[in-house]
Amino acid sequence: MKKITMNKPGAMLYPIPAVMVSCGDEPSSYNIITIAWTGTVNTEPPIVYISIRKSRHSHAIIKRTGEFVINLTNRELAPSMDYCGVKSGRDTKKFKDRGLTPVPATMLSCPMIEESPVNIECKVRDIIEFPSHDMFLADVVAVHADETLMSPSGKLELEKAGLIAFNHGAYYDLAKKEIGSFGYSVKRRKTKGKMRTQRKKDRG
Repeated sequence: MKKITMNKPGAMLYPIPAVMVSCGDEPSSYNIITIAWTGTVNTEPPIVYISIRKSRHSHAIIKRTGEFVINLTNRELAPSMDYCGVKSGRDTKKFKDRGLTPVPATMLSCPMIEESPVNIECKVRDIIEFPSHDMFLADVVAVHADETLMSPSGKLELEKAGLIAFNHGAYYDLAKKEIGSFGYSVKRRKTKGKMRTQRKKDRG
């Protein structure tokens, strides 16, 4: 397949999560910022990151308080997610404007977004400065999920949340048919191998 080299290199790692990050330690400072530069950096202990432009209103809030909540988004939240990405908290009260409900976190002083299917409470452990953005590395101190996403056995069925992602300037619904679970390529080979072995045994 022929490749075309882009004129200007850029961060083309897509698709990526599109989340709403809530922050602020009192109602007057509550804010929501939409973040796409986010991800996991460690398992034990669980550590995540968000990267925020230095000029954004939430940057100063999170730097001061050292905490934030990552709220996952779905199709229903898409308009609010987009709004919170283009509007500044300096000029508007986003919870009020979008009719979103701030609810108390369990381990932090900042609010969670009730309408979000999953809320991840985060405590900043380090800030790494870069030219355009600062990366906030944070420990995950609590996770909350809508009860409708929990199976009778207690498993989180995240596929039911209707999550969305950001892909090169556009939002996409991830509620598509699953193509396989973790390790399915290996399991498939093992299964085929077992079937061939069983057939040989059956033939004697």
